[in-house]
Amino acid sequence: MVVNERPSKRMKRRVTADLCDFLTFPEPGVSASTEPFRNCVQRFLSHHARITFPPSLFPSLMTWQILFRVGDLLDAPDLSPAIVTLDIVEEDVTRSRASVYCDQCRVVGWSGHPVCRKRYHFIIRAASDAVEAYQRPCSRCGNLLQLSETRKVSVMDLSKKFGLEYRLLHAITNGHSWYGNWGYEFGTGSYALTQDAYKNAVNTLSSMPLSSFSFHGRGPRSHLECVISLYQSLAETELLTIGHLFSFMLTLIHECLKPVAMRTSKQTSNMLCAWTGNDVEEVQHALIKVLLASGACTEAKWVTRRALKGAVCRGVSSPELLDYCLKHFPGKLTANGMIVCSRCNPISSGIEFRLEPWCNGLSTKSSYPTEVQLISDLTFLFNSIIHPDKMVCYRPKIMRKSVADSARKLLDCKQFMKDYKPYEMAVELPSVIRLWCHVELSDQPKDDPSPPPELIMLPLNATVADLRSEATSAFQEVYAMYKRFQAEELLGYGSISDSLTIRFLLGTSGSIQIQGKCPAKHGLSRFRMERGTEVWKVDCTCGAKDDDGEKMLACDTCGVWQHTRCAGIDNNTDGMPSKFVCMGCVNLYREETKKLPAPGEEANETCKFNTSCRDEAVARDCATVSCNIAVNFGVG
Repeated sequence: MVVNERPSKRMKRRVTADLCDFLTFPEPGVSASTEPFRNCVQRFLSHHARITFPPSLFPSLMTWQILFRVGDLLDAPDLSPAIVTLDIVEEDVTRSRASVYCDQCRVVGWSGHPVCRKRYHFIIRAASDAVEAYQRPCSRCGNLLQLSETRKVSVMDLSKKFGLEYRLLHAITNGHSWYGNWGYEFGTGSYALTQDAYKNAVNTLSSMPLSSFSFHGRGPRSHLECVISLYQSLAETELLTIGHLFSFMLTLIHECLKPVAMRTSKQTSNMLCAWTGNDVEEVQHALIKVLLASGACTEAKWVTRRALKGAVCRGVSSPELLDYCLKHFPGKLTANGMIVCSRCNPISSGIEFRLEPWCNGLSTKSSYPTEVQLISDLTFLFNSIIHPDKMVCYRPKIMRKSVADSARKLLDCKQFMKDYKPYEMAVELPSVIRLWCHVELSDQPKDDPSPPPELIMLPLNATVADLRSEATSAFQEVYAMYKRFQAEELLGYGSISDSLTIRFLLGTSGSIQIQGKCPAKHGLSRFRMERGTEVWKVDCTCGAKDDDGEKMLACDTCGVWQHTRCAGIDNNTDGMPSKFVCMGCVNLYREETKKLPAPGEEANETCKFNTSCRDEAVARDCATVSCNIAVNFGVG
């Protein structure tokens, strides 16, 4: 038997030809299902996925896999079709040896939901050789989950691009996070931030005027001013705000990343302008005279844009005309057979000009920075102007504080959510009754949160008894704590017969409130809520009342949790005092000490509370009471 390269390549192509296209899956004609997620996800797996490991290897896990081809893209070096692997892990939480709680559910605002019996993990593994071509907004990317009747999907945006926090950069240039391209909106913000606060922060940063950084003095310009001036001189339109500046720089970077044949031409000789050709010709002729007089016709001599502009500015009626002429100066031919060339000096961040002998094929577009310099300048501007922990000291101070506060808010917003709104998208089916069933337990405290509603589907001739039976089965299947749940009564309808037809009572769609019981909950109480069984309270000065995934610590006196940052503690500190007392307890202690008759004792006790005598501490080797402690709580 002869073995060579050709048969294996043909086999790969025959296999991948049968795979679904990742960019168009599902097909346009496939509509969203009207059944609940618990049914749709099983049907989806049975139709499209294959089991990868026998269930006996992992009793609590069932692993599935789906292969997609990525359009017509090819993978180097063998030019086989690019493949995306989707792994699905079906986890039986009640049999799992790992934690039964979902950290993501806890910090996204679902900490009061009961623990589900099954979890489905949809995983696309990150690859170092990811293809840029399909990392773009795709209108059908969410259809996989929508087909399965998913109600809400949350993501934690920790993405970085060019080493920068992309949720901050993208919000400034586009008004929303990168996931907003797929319909993900503000979900929950850390430190009690609201959607209005997020929008205000975006508007504040994106509309911040660049005129605040303009050079006004006679001395040398700072590097920050030089870099901003460079890109203002390169832009075809006026860059007025921070949003304009970063959008233009990202556009230049994306142009550099494209193949040469696909890049947009930067020649703008046919652009309309407010000046006549004679006006432009006269100014450019004066600029050429300056280059000739300065000796900028040798390889070692370059004239900066600033110097060239200063030499002819008095003879030009309009500064805008001079800027226009300088922008279109490269490539200008002189009478003596020379051509104007330009370059971007990476050290001074300035455009420089000189004259060179003209020849066919001579490039005159080098005034645009290289990809490396673009990314370097983007990083410099991002850190100097925006990043709250790295920004330089610039004026006015009020603007700097506003920028830092707004940037901090955007960095604190990591949770974004897409709501598929199944209630609004419900399709009227003539042969089926669709009811959203809300449940409350008669044997639990009134302040306990209720589980989310479940979709119940019944035939048209279903009775009240059928509804109770289906609701019982649905909640037993979905939630671990409801393993022995029994639906008993339809709230709001009084005493009704079990044989009454549901369609006459509720119609073919709507919602219903059902009361039931969960007898013998011993052993199932740990599945009561995603937040766990521990009793803890969050009451931070920022307004947070629940765990949001940020670092927290508990007061050693009252046990209430609050953010380390809100307590004035650096999250990056290594020092950990042995005790922490919140300001609420400190103020309460001070109020109590005021009631003491002796003012001297009050001062003495207050001093002892906040400090310790050095000799006494050494003698007793006791720990001081302090408000500087860093304790991880929540998602690490």
